[in-house]
Amino acid sequence: MAADNEIVTTRLLKAPRELVFRAFTDPAQLGLWWGPTGFTITTHEMRVAPGSCWRFMMHGPDGVDYPNRIDYREVVEPERLVYDHGDDGQGDANGFHVVVSFEAQGEHTLLTMRAIFANAAIRNRVVTEFKAIEGGIQTVDRLEAHLAVLQGTSGERDFFITRVFDAPRTLVWKAWTEPGQMARWWGPNSFSNPVCEMDLRPGGAYRLVMRSPDGEDYPITGEVREVVAPALLVMTLDCAEHPAEWHEMVRAGSGRTGANPAGTMVQTVRFEELGHQTRLSISTRFESVPLREAMVKMGMNEGWSQSLDRLAQHLQTA
Repeated sequence: MAADNEIVTTRLLKAPRELVFRAFTDPAQLGLWWGPTGFTITTHEMRVAPGSCWRFMMHGPDGVDYPNRIDYREVVEPERLVYDHGDDGQGDANGFHVVVSFEAQGEHTLLTMRAIFANAAIRNRVVTEFKAIEGGIQTVDRLEAHLAVLQGTSGERDFFITRVFDAPRTLVWKAWTEPGQMARWWGPNSFSNPVCEMDLRPGGAYRLVMRSPDGEDYPITGEVREVVAPALLVMTLDCAEHPAEWHEMVRAGSGRTGANPAGTMVQTVRFEELGHQTRLSISTRFESVPLREAMVKMGMNEGWSQSLDRLAQHLQTA
């Protein structure tokens, strides 16, 4: 039950509370999900302990920056976080107190985020002017999606693969986002990439042409949706220009019809720092479950495994 000066957001998450608690306290993970849809963050400093703080900048989809500061009052791993949330000394009258509880329910976690304002008037103002309730719901939506990717349970429509590379995160990020490097490793064994172009910004387009050993071209086009360097890359994938034989295989396996039966896929790539190593997690969402199953039967897992093997070899000399 929420008081008139509170906003309470609750969600039962399909993840153990240790994993959920870590998502709230690991700066590398927070950068992947914190904030409403379309927002990104830059962390300036963070230490999760009573008397310490997390200072960060939120970047809105409209280009406006919002300075933030969280001062931790209580940290009880993995049960509770208590902190004060303000605007990092900018004179914000809308600051609030937060209690986050993580209640274990079997293998799931009941998350409760209680934001407490000085009075009901301030609470109502942030709800009306800043859409605080909707923003909280969107933030937890992003957390839920992040946890699903971490556990490889992001849905039957998703294909998931992960690999740990013996290379720093910035190096792996550059190998993925610099066309000259990407062209050297992308694709299954013996494939080349005569065309590799990318406009690395939200809304930017990219085009990649994979060439098989027998000279057949497999173009991939799409749009960059989200860029959080060096942690997150979200982009669409469209194989409409693939050879007709490939499309016939997709139709036969998935039962889908039309000129482009593979539809548009959404690929989310996460780069997690592990000391001097990097965990790369790739999630590809298809338009239907049968389509995902068809692509897996056509060798998607083998193709990605070979491509990541090539990436590992490239990183040794990059």
